[in-house]
Amino acid sequence: MDLTAPTAAARTSLRTLLDLDGRLFNAAAARHWPGAERVLPRLSRSANHGVLWFATAAAMAASRTPRARRAAARGLVSLGLASLTINTLGKRSVRRARPVLDPVPLVRQLKRQPITTSFPSGHAASAAAFATGVALESPAWGAAVAPVAFSVAMSRVYTGVHFPSDVLAGAALGAGAAFLVRRLVPTRSQIRRPDRPRAAAPALPEGDGLVMVANRASGTADRVRALHDALPAAEIVECAPEEVGDELEKAAARARVLGVCGGDGTVNAAAGVALRHGLPLAVLPGGTLNHFAYDLGVEDERQLAQAVRHGEAVRVDAVRFTGPKTRGLFLNTLSLGVYPELVRARDSWESRIGGWWAGVLGALRVLRAGRHPLEVELGGERRPLWLLFVGNGVYHRMGLTPGRRTDLADGLLDVRVVHGNGRPALRLLTAAVSGPLTRSPGHAAVQVHRLRLTGIAPDTPLAYDGEVTTVSGELTLEKLPEALTVYRPLAAAR
Repeated sequence: MDLTAPTAAARTSLRTLLDLDGRLFNAAAARHWPGAERVLPRLSRSANHGVLWFATAAAMAASRTPRARRAAARGLVSLGLASLTINTLGKRSVRRARPVLDPVPLVRQLKRQPITTSFPSGHAASAAAFATGVALESPAWGAAVAPVAFSVAMSRVYTGVHFPSDVLAGAALGAGAAFLVRRLVPTRSQIRRPDRPRAAAPALPEGDGLVMVANRASGTADRVRALHDALPAAEIVECAPEEVGDELEKAAARARVLGVCGGDGTVNAAAGVALRHGLPLAVLPGGTLNHFAYDLGVEDERQLAQAVRHGEAVRVDAVRFTGPKTRGLFLNTLSLGVYPELVRARDSWESRIGGWWAGVLGALRVLRAGRHPLEVELGGERRPLWLLFVGNGVYHRMGLTPGRRTDLADGLLDVRVVHGNGRPALRLLTAAVSGPLTRSPGHAAVQVHRLRLTGIAPDTPLAYDGEVTTVSGELTLEKLPEALTVYRPLAAAR
């Protein structure tokens, strides 16, 4: 048996491919592309160190739509993974020399030639990674970015710094990086929401009968203006935070549909009013986090307007909590322990440095401070806890992403606890990293329909939907199954 035959055949095939690659490079160099001499070299230089893609991501984020921001972030993360792979493995694995520039017209050549090896193309990898990552989150933005990414990739052959196979390999690696990121951090379209029976809700083609109360402090002016353009007969009421409760009550007295634009705390107040008056609720996200609206599947005014026009709505759960001197409801979460203190610390900084950085500083301040764990009676047993979290519906982790709800009417309370022995920072970090449903000596989770806590110290801070109050003695939480009718475009359920 001739053991050298496969090796010889492989070498022959490789030489054939390299020869084809060289011929394609020479053909591209000889071809005149009208207008490209001014555009492609500049475009190629603009993509150095990812500058073009960072600028594109910034422009997308400036559009202030959640999907555009997510698409920009996904594109940059995909680009980062592709660049890391190229620079640590790709360039060092195949030591291929750059093409000879003789066939390339001087006007096309870059002023500064790259000195790294040729295979694979880092520019092509970055372009494909960014464009693919964007497209996986937002096909519309992906379609806008794709021609630019393609032009950057082709510019590398046009300017003579890469062979065509370098570009193809780089583009394949970049696209692969984007799909790997999607596997680790799924897109919103991958989060499947159950197809529930449509709830009865008025169809308002022009918005007549919708009264939308907007919290002016949330910076909602652009969104409510856009909603009014889409539903010109709707009534818009903008007010200060301290006026939201009164304006919601007034709106409910004259509305067929109660609308609200603001953060989760404002939406919580509107939900209580809508339940008391038996009105359907139209939620336009306008705060920093907007957990309820996003879990519902409503991200912007276009989606909400579509649902209101056609009367598309679903029923969702709410949770009532009651104590000796405390009463309320929540749509997202309720917590005792260190989290209410974090919310208070965050609120003290938010007006000066913004919500995200305020949250970071608040967490650092709370976790660094010396404190004792909360003690409550849970299940007939007194337990020390650093944190007790209760979610309205089960929160699921997908890949490495934080937990989200896929079903807002599952009839369950999602109860998580971080036990009170040990240091709070270590316990909370371990709980976050190991997963939301993990059971361990440090933390645990269970789903129930009703929860009763007793033995709570006087004036213990309690946080719910971003608001903070106090509770003493005991606290009972119970589900209100499918209590609230909320507009949601039917496409969001699929």
